[in-house]
Amino acid sequence: MILDENFILSNGVAIPKLGLGTWLIPDSEAAEAVRHAIAAGYRHIDTAQAYENEIGTGEGVRSSGVPRGRLFITSKVAAEIKDYSQAAASIDASLARLGCGPIDLMIIHCPQPWAEFRGEKRYFDENKEVWRALEDAYLAGKVRAIGVSNFLIDDLQNILEDCRIKPMVNQFRLHIGETPSALIGFCNRNGIVPEAYSPIAHGKALLNTEIASMAEKYGVSIPQLCIRYTLQLGAVSLPKSTKPSHIRANTQVEFKISEEDMKSLQAIKLD
Repeated sequence: MILDENFILSNGVAIPKLGLGTWLIPDSEAAEAVRHAIAAGYRHIDTAQAYENEIGTGEGVRSSGVPRGRLFITSKVAAEIKDYSQAAASIDASLARLGCGPIDLMIIHCPQPWAEFRGEKRYFDENKEVWRALEDAYLAGKVRAIGVSNFLIDDLQNILEDCRIKPMVNQFRLHIGETPSALIGFCNRNGIVPEAYSPIAHGKALLNTEIASMAEKYGVSIPQLCIRYTLQLGAVSLPKSTKPSHIRANTQVEFKISEEDMKSLQAIKLD
């Protein structure tokens, strides 16, 4: 079962291949969504400082009835934090809000503040400072693994050129209609596990007739096809839902997409 499968990070830590994304889940609803996911067999929960639901996520983990050691919790340093001291303080704040002991994976949410996303200023030096804070948190045992999110190849190269510890993951938008093959390849060559957020393309995949036709061919739902697509690309998949029925359905991805159909899906363009 996919819920029992892991990737192994470069430091030997196992990361479950399927996780629950919690973006846009209010803090007041996060605990219940996390409990539903864990009851359905999920062992990987993905949150972030910017989601403002770490408190609820931590509550859901603590009240799930599953031992903490069997769960994998990810959080992210806010994109707007671009210096060492603020990053270090934010990690401690996330630890306190979650209240679940060491965080399994802590990552830089974005190489630029969201208001400047993919803008001209690249924040190379600033990201090295944030990375140094993550390295220190890792070496202090506050977090079990460290990585980045939304980093392009040159953003990764910037960190790799003089880091003490290499990024272990890069979480980025990866779905049918947006498959950055060069970035995936770079991650693979450098021992960085890709993670796919928004594997259903923020819902756009639900409206695409080509994807619907392919899902029908395999006798699965569109979300199931989309999740399977990212898994077969070698990425952790992080679908988000608060509905128990959807949370359970998103785990039913044991089918395999043929190589020919993978190529067809990769060629699809979404509006």
